Amino acid sequence: MGLEFFDNPQTTNIIELRDIHQSYDNGKVEIIKDLNFLVEDKPMQGQFAAILGMSGCGKSTLLRYIAGLQQPTQGTVLVKGKPVSKENRVSMVFQQYSSLPWMTVLDNVGLGLQFQGVSKKERDERSMEMIQLVGLDGHEKKYAQYPNLSGGQLQRVAIARSLMSNPEILLMDEPFGALDIKTRLQMQDLLIGIWEKFSPTILFVTHDIQEAVYLADDIFIMKHAPSNFVKHINVDLPFNRNRETKRLSHFDELVHEVEDAMMQIDSES
Repeated sequence: MGLEFFDNPQTTNIIELRDIHQSYDNGKVEIIKDLNFLVEDKPMQGQFAAILGMSGCGKSTLLRYIAGLQQPTQGTVLVKGKPVSKENRVSMVFQQYSSLPWMTVLDNVGLGLQFQGVSKKERDERSMEMIQLVGLDGHEKKYAQYPNLSGGQLQRVAIARSLMSNPEILLMDEPFGALDIKTRLQMQDLLIGIWEKFSPTILFVTHDIQEAVYLADDIFIMKHAPSNFVKHINVDLPFNRNRETKRLSHFDELVHEVEDAMMQIDSES
């Protein structure tokens, strides 16, 4: 059955997956089986959960459920206690650049507000505040496409747009995987700053164990298909993290713990 995460009566739930099954080819290929997952709402604190697992185990599929981009073959997906719908969906940051290249940075960031009927004056003002926060001040009138913007800048646009649409939840599917190492490290620090400022719930899929340990306060590991969660590791590092955090001996211990858990799952496949 894998790990199951149940309700705590003292808290409310922000994301819940119940009895999820995913299969293809009329049930001949099972990807996810008997998966239950719960993320509790922690106001003024948020949660940062990293999801690890081998390729093909369904990590990205879980985010697609929550974003309303895919429905499971069986099971229930709830966001803030309600089934995912057009009115209750969550935006998502992908590894591939997802900005609309025919629109400016300013218009891309404010796109969610436009769909909500917010006036152009108000959404431009709010979008500029977010653009400044993610370090894109001065680029707002550029079209959101390469080479006008670098890869890191395009991901900043995507993060800003997601936060504008729903600052309570941020779904990120290997968002830094295509970036060079320096830009990736800068984006990790940017994300920590956003988490500290907005206290959102962040679900972050990555293959990078050090990245998961540095960013998350909880790591969940999925086994091979038919998949579910088989390991939960609490990352008991200081909340306010910086590059010095990676030099702590306990950081290395946590990385080794996750590595060992991943290798144990691999040996059982």
